[in-house]
Amino acid sequence: MYALFMFQGYDISFLITNYHCEDMHKHKLIDFIVQFMEDIDKEISELKLSVNTRGRLVATEFLKQFI
Repeated sequence: MYALFMFQGYDISFLITNYHCEDMHKHKLIDFIVQFMEDIDKEISELKLSVNTRGRLVATEFLKQFI
């Protein structure tokens, strides 16, 4: 028995086998997956903001030469 969890918009999958379900507490396993996905989503959002901020600064510096 196994479950493969795939998340829309992400290239991350979790393979959970019967070993995991028997050896670990199921609620802790689910909590780990949820927390992991929340952390990844937060980091991706922060990276997007950082890239946008950097792009804005670069564009501003580049356009200063034309003023």
